[in-house]
Formats: sequence, structure tokens, C-alpha cells
Amino acid sequence: MNVTAVIPVRAGSLRLKDKNISKFAGTNLLINKIKQLKAVPSINKIVVSSDSEIMLGMAEEANVFTQKRPAEYCDEITKSFSDVIEWVCSDLEGDHILWATCTSPLTDENIYQAALEKYFEVLGKYDSLVTFEKFQHFLWDENGPVNYSAGSQFGGSKELKPLYKKTCGISIAPRNDIIKWKFDHGTNPYMYIIDKRSAVDIDDIYDLVCARAWLDI
Repeated sequence: MNVTAVIPVRAGSLRLKDKNISKFAGTNLLINKIKQLKAVPSINKIVVSSDSEIMLGMAEEANVFTQKRPAEYCDEITKSFSDVIEWVCSDLEGDHILWATCTSPLTDENIYQAALEKYFEVLGKYDSLVTFEKFQHFLWDENGPVNYSAGSQFGGSKELKPLYKKTCGISIAPRNDIIKWKFDHGTNPYMYIIDKRSAVDIDDIYDLVCARAWLDI
């Protein structure tokens, strides 16, 4: 079962400049992710997919494979997310694809290995594996509470029905199926639950500061 891990990165970032190579753990987010994936026994090949010559150069120096992505597959305007997924996987080899975003820096090698073992254990009953964070919070929309009732019967958060937030840490599926779905997971994924620290995803400077603070916890 050949597993190819893909790290998708691009040059542009609207909310945090040069986000994918922000300083982290004595290096940067991209190199941090490469180091984590290199420590995972079940991964056969690591590919950095990008339009950035700087990031592709970092990948080559780290002795992993690279995929030069055309600009139209990186600007988040010309091509849809589904188009990007299909193009990236059609241009790669490997029986199974593991998507590993460097903006989930605390999803580490131990989690990757355990998730891959679980993926191969449940594949067939489920079509893919995706990481989720379980949470219990009081949620509202424009019409009021959506998961609890205010009033005399009000209970604590522990009484709320658990909900699950999809994280950007891990998504694993057969490569040919990803191409067919034009998405990184299927409609029946195994929900692999990770903790709040491991689930952190960096979108802006506040997320980055939190991830750095949690690094040694």
C-alpha cells in the first residue's frame, strides 16, 4: 500500500504574509512539516506541491520530491478547489494520498502514523479518513440558539450534544478515488478525533502565536 504525502503550499496568502514559511519550532512551518512526515514509517514518498520557487527550493534542500503547480492552480480564483485536487493527484503516483498541510504544525508524526494505521484498518467500511476536533459549545445563528434552549431547563456545556469540526491536519484516501471525487475525502470518511492542541490550524497571526505557545505543552 504505497502512501504519498502531499504538502500543498503557495506563494500568496491574504491574511498572513508568507504564512507557509512563517517561523516555527526553530525553522519554518514548511520544513517543520517535512521533518514530521519524514519520521512516519508508513509514508513512502513526500511531495511539496507549490507555485513558489522559494518553497520548492526548500523542499529540494530537504531531499523530498516537488511538484511545480501552474499559477492558475494556486491563485484560488481561476480554478476551483476541486480542480486543484484533481490536478495535483493526477500528476502524482501512489496508491493512497495523505494531505498534510503545514499550517497544522502540531499534527505530528505520531498522529500521522496512528491515523495511517487506522485508515488501513477501516478502509472498505469507510472510503477515507479525516481528522476532526470534538467540541461542546453554545452555538447561535441569526435566529438564536441552535443546540440548546435558554430558560429554566438550561444545562451546562457538558450536557450539549457533541459536534465535530473538520481540521486541516490529515485527510487520507485512495488516489484514484480522490481524482474521481475531485475532493480530498469521500462521503463516508472515518472520523479520526484529535485533541484541541493537535487540531490548531494557522490562518492568521493570532493562530500562529497560539501554535507557538502550545508547542512545548
